[in-house]
Amino acid sequence: MLIKTQADGFLHPVSSDITPQGIYTGRRDMVRLMASGVAGAALAGWAGRQALAQTGPKLAGAKSAVPGAVTMEKVTDYKDASTYNNFYEFGTDKADPAKNAGTLKTTPWTVEVEGLVKKPAKYTLEDLLKLSPMEERVYRLRCVEGWSMVIPWVGYSLSALIKLVEPTSSAKFIEFVTLADPKTMPFVGSRVLSWPYVEGLRMDEAMHPLALLTFGMYGEVLPNQSGAPVRLVVPWKYGFKSGKSIVKIRFTDKQPATAWNKAAANEYGFYSNVNPDVDHPRWSQATERRIGEDGLFAKKRKTLVFNGYEAQVGQLYAGMDLKKNF
Repeated sequence: MLIKTQADGFLHPVSSDITPQGIYTGRRDMVRLMASGVAGAALAGWAGRQALAQTGPKLAGAKSAVPGAVTMEKVTDYKDASTYNNFYEFGTDKADPAKNAGTLKTTPWTVEVEGLVKKPAKYTLEDLLKLSPMEERVYRLRCVEGWSMVIPWVGYSLSALIKLVEPTSSAKFIEFVTLADPKTMPFVGSRVLSWPYVEGLRMDEAMHPLALLTFGMYGEVLPNQSGAPVRLVVPWKYGFKSGKSIVKIRFTDKQPATAWNKAAANEYGFYSNVNPDVDHPRWSQATERRIGEDGLFAKKRKTLVFNGYEAQVGQLYAGMDLKKNF
């Protein structure tokens, strides 16, 4: 089963217990408890689901107990969050992923864990879903291009998987490799980036409880264009650090060569923590545009250090020059 049921002595609340129900404009019913049979049916339906902005199979998530994991800001409408995306494997325009990601095949799916671990393994999607109880976490997402969203993600701390595979003392970084299938991802092979798309985190970053191994959003399984069937969400970093459609997790003693850092190291640093004081070479990072607040007189928001999660993650970078280590 994905989560405990009331019979186990714990009753999970619906999403409206986390964020006021009025916030979820245009959504279907709130998150429901799923029995294992229902979960299996949902998984089986992933492969045939259309990628355009439609609600999908339910994925139950419990209220998160992780400090800083819930914000009471207005949640971005599902339609906006699922049709305005960066996923260059399906095109470079923000609308391209929703239009083109219907070709992505998410079942069967395997994530291989290798490198400096005592227990390397290959996990099916079903294995990963059973690994730890699901939580719903309402996180801000800040893009390096200057726009932001607030999204209720469903998953569990990445640390649950890390602890299971037992990294060796030599493991200092984790590399995340995403799917690069030219048959189902029409822009793989383009010269925009080197493929497959690779991202990485320092070990202590990956172990932080806010780093989320993510399977759903808005109480439903991830739509293809949002990184189905499994992705990262690292809320204090710019969005490109949260790799989508992950197929391999590699533990290493060396800092990974990540996709955007290889493409333009002067623009995209390895850390890429949200920082209003470190501008992109071509634009300011001091403010951001919240998707859904696009009226003629809408004011931009001030960008928050670490995307507003400084109290939770600031200690990870104590003593570091954040302008040099951008």
